[in-house]
Amino acid sequence: MGARRSLGRQFGWLWAAYTVSTFGTRLAFDAFPLIAILVLHAGPTEVSVLAAAGLAVGAAVAVPLGPWVEFRRKRPVMVAMDLIRCAALLSVPAAFALGRLSFVQLLFVSVIVVAADITFNAAGGASLKALVEPQDLLVANGRFEATNWTATVLGPPLGGAAIGLFGPVVTVVADAVSYLLSAVGIRAIGGREPHPARTGTRPRLRAGDLLDGWRYILTHPTLRPLFYNTLLVNSLIMASAPLLAVLMVGHLGFAPWQYALAFAVPCLGGLIGSRLARRLVARFGQHKVMLTFGALRACWSLGLAFISPGAAGLVLVMTVELGLITCMGVFNPVFSTCRLDLTESDRVTRTLSAWSVTGKVTTAVVTGLWGLLAGFTSPRTAIALAGLLLLTTPLLLPRRDPTPQHERELAPGCT
Repeated sequence: MGARRSLGRQFGWLWAAYTVSTFGTRLAFDAFPLIAILVLHAGPTEVSVLAAAGLAVGAAVAVPLGPWVEFRRKRPVMVAMDLIRCAALLSVPAAFALGRLSFVQLLFVSVIVVAADITFNAAGGASLKALVEPQDLLVANGRFEATNWTATVLGPPLGGAAIGLFGPVVTVVADAVSYLLSAVGIRAIGGREPHPARTGTRPRLRAGDLLDGWRYILTHPTLRPLFYNTLLVNSLIMASAPLLAVLMVGHLGFAPWQYALAFAVPCLGGLIGSRLARRLVARFGQHKVMLTFGALRACWSLGLAFISPGAAGLVLVMTVELGLITCMGVFNPVFSTCRLDLTESDRVTRTLSAWSVTGKVTTAVVTGLWGLLAGFTSPRTAIALAGLLLLTTPLLLPRRDPTPQHERELAPGCT
C-alpha cells in the first residue's frame, strides 16, 4: 500500500487532462450566475431559470449522443467535446468585450456546455475502462476523486479572488483554456484505439438505442437500486445548496467569505476519503464499503437545518459538510468502479449517458420544487425536509454483493 502504483503513461495523460479541466471548472464555479447578477442585473428568478434550464435542456440535447458515441472511438469524441466547450465559453468574454452579452447567450452556452459535459464524461468512462486493467479501476477512480476535491478546495476561492481583481468573465476564460489543454492531453494519450464493433447489421442510430442505457440500468439487479439511490441523494443535496446560501447569507447574516469558507475547507474530507477508499475496500470488500458509506453520507444533511448565527453556526456547517464530504469521498470512487465493473464494455457510453442525463434533469426538477417549497414555508423547513428524506435513501442501496466469490479472491483490491 505504501508505494504509489503506476497505471501507465496513457492513464497519466488522461488524468492530466482531467486535472486541468477540473481545476478550470472549479475556478469558474458559479461564474454564469455571478455574470448574470453583476453584468446583466438578473434577479433570483432569472438566475434560477439559468441554472435549471441549462441542466434540463442540456441533458435533453445529450440523450441521442450517448448511443451515437457508443460505436465511435472515444478519444476523438472527448477532444471534440473539449473544443466545443472551449469555443462556447470563449463566446461569453468576446460578447462581454463588445458590449453584446445577453441572458439568452448565457443560457445557450450553458446548454451546450452541459450537453458536452455529459457526452465527454460518458466517453471518458468507456475510455478509462479500456485503458486501465480491471483491478486498477478503483485506484484510477480514487485519483480522479482526489483531484476533484482538491480542485474544489482551491478553485472557488481563487476564482472569487480573480473575479475581484480582473472582472466577472476572467474565470470563464480560464475554464475555456482548461478545456483546450485537456484536448491536448487526450490527444497525447497516443496508441491505437480500436473502433468499437457494433452488434447488429445497421450502422444508423435507431430509436431503441436512445432508450438502451435506461433499459440496461433498470433491468440490472444491482445498478437499478444504485441508480435510484444516487439520483435521490444527489438531487436532495443539490436542491438544498441554494436554500442554504439564502439562509446563511440572507437570513443569518454570514458574510460571503464565511459562506465560501464553510464549504471550501470541508472539501479536504473528500481528499481524505478518496485516499482511504482503496485501503477500506482491500480490507472489507467493495460491497460493504459502498453500503456503509452510502448509508453514512445520508446521515449528515439534517444537521444543516439547525444553523444559528455566529461562530457556532459556522462550526456546525463545517462539521456537517466535513462528515458528508468525507463519506462521499470514500463512496464515489467505489461506486464508480462498481458501476464500470457491472456494465458491459459495449454499453458503457449509453449507460453513463442515461445515468448522467437523468441525474441532471432530476436535480433541476428537485431544485425547482424545493425553491417553491421554501417560498411557501421557509429555507430552514425545506432544508430539514431534504435531510429527513435523505435518511430514507440507504433503503435503496443494493443489499447483495454482486461480485462472485472467486472474483473477490482473485481481485481483493477492487471488490
